[in-house]
Amino acid sequence: MRFRGIAIVFTLLPLLLGPAVSSEISRPNILFIAFDDLNDWIGCMGGHPQSVTPNLDRLAANSVLFTNAHCPAPACNPSRTAIFTGIAPNQSGMYDNAQKMREILPDEVIIPEHFRKHGYRSIGSGKMLHYFIDAPSWDEYFPEAESENPFPRTLYPDKRPLSLPRAGPWQYVKTDWGPLEATDEDFGGDWLVTDWVGKQLLQEIDEPLFLACGIYRPHEPWFVPRKYFEPFPLEDIQIPPGYKEDDLGDLPPEGKKRGPNRYFAHIQKEGQWKNGIQGYLASIHFADAMLGRVLDALEKGPNRDNTIIILWSDHGWQLGEKQHWQKFSAWRQVTRVPLMIKVPPSVAPGLPDGTKAGDVCVRPVNLLSLLPTLTDLAGIPEKEKAEAPSLVSLLKNSEAEWNHVAVTYLSDRGSFAISDEEWRYIRYSNGEEELYFIPEDPYEWTNLANDSKQKDRLEYFREISPKNFAPKREATVDSLGSITWNPLNGDNVPPSRPDGATFKVPFLNNRNQTVELFWIDQQGKPKSYGEITGGKSREQQTRPGAVWQVSDAATGTPLGFFRIGDRRAKAVVPAE
Repeated sequence: MRFRGIAIVFTLLPLLLGPAVSSEISRPNILFIAFDDLNDWIGCMGGHPQSVTPNLDRLAANSVLFTNAHCPAPACNPSRTAIFTGIAPNQSGMYDNAQKMREILPDEVIIPEHFRKHGYRSIGSGKMLHYFIDAPSWDEYFPEAESENPFPRTLYPDKRPLSLPRAGPWQYVKTDWGPLEATDEDFGGDWLVTDWVGKQLLQEIDEPLFLACGIYRPHEPWFVPRKYFEPFPLEDIQIPPGYKEDDLGDLPPEGKKRGPNRYFAHIQKEGQWKNGIQGYLASIHFADAMLGRVLDALEKGPNRDNTIIILWSDHGWQLGEKQHWQKFSAWRQVTRVPLMIKVPPSVAPGLPDGTKAGDVCVRPVNLLSLLPTLTDLAGIPEKEKAEAPSLVSLLKNSEAEWNHVAVTYLSDRGSFAISDEEWRYIRYSNGEEELYFIPEDPYEWTNLANDSKQKDRLEYFREISPKNFAPKREATVDSLGSITWNPLNGDNVPPSRPDGATFKVPFLNNRNQTVELFWIDQQGKPKSYGEITGGKSREQQTRPGAVWQVSDAATGTPLGFFRIGDRRAKAVVPAE
């Protein structure tokens, strides 16, 4: 395969690009690089003093680094859907990870397909969308697009959990960490993704190329080869700079509810806080090394002078700040993400002079702007539904006038955060508010929403707040994963150990005969919840750790049981 100009977009990776390209090239190549769950813990953003990220830093030194960039949503699915469609969550109705993009937006054209329609070859590898590839939108993918599985083989410990015991069925099975006795190649995963991407960059290109590279780390679980743990001795680990033990007193009730979570409390109880920080730093270090392989391939190959690089992360991560572990919140540690853009001179129709190496932009921008920025740079038609402004004016002049704010939408319809150049405003769907002045309070320790001096500031943010929110549509039963069916052969059914928030589970009876559904209580005693006719289904409110027994309604014979996991899925009673 031969390629010709390339515009490269990297999700959280700064890239070195060289001198001007030949005038015969009409369109740049694009390298689109995404990191998963990467916050500001990289050297050039100073989020943690112990981070080791030489390749992200080298890309930043040769790019425009946006230090006030924010994600469309603090979760993978709605954030990536918004980035790839150009449609904000409040317009699409895509608010959380449980929804399915192609059920909400069945016909929407995403970035690679839009570029294909305008003369580009679109190829990619790794996680770009939320655990699927969307095969029709690409010319080529690794792993095979038809598999709809974006992950190549990846090494994990034989016995899990390795470091963090599971506290209950509510706990995400991937919340775990530790070093692996393996080489990068043995590990696979991001090494295989960047190996494939690097090989594409080393080839001559005879048509414009859109090349996507999804680097999965530092997404959980934080297992990487041991050498990436070694720069971070456990005894030297520093807790997050943004952590403050008494940082909850001035939050409204909704903020207090969303701050402390069971993960952080469990991690502290198990004495694993510094181990978890070590695992996150090691995973970032590993992801940075994988980025370096891609940047090196670009530098060594024939396409370094005609490739645009865009690097971003879908959202950040909290490691104890506000007593919170994970993402899903509206605070800056989660919404603010790395964004780097490198445009060589004489390559992009929309920016013929290219970008200035080492430039830093503090204007508030949103990753929704990536799609219009790409089309602007490449000189192809805009996508009609793209809602955000192009960043090209800021790539020309990082201090240009910018009358925009960045909005991040939470999973519950009507909750959001707004970032401008100095202030952050959080509004929950029940009307409760938070307000922070970032130059003096970068870690959002002092909520000014109740300060009478900030009345006009609050009115300003209320005025510019989004007013319309599309309805939230749940995933269909067909698209849900399946809960394991455990057949019974005279064995005892285990008791329920319910622990976690309630949600609805659809029970589908694929047998011809009617079955009866029983909840098994904590003492192992069954309680009937009614019958399900053959070929029919019903939804049942339940919790993680609950056990549901299915019996033949006519004979009373127990047939099997389901143990509910940490998220909504379907329980299918198999045919005989």
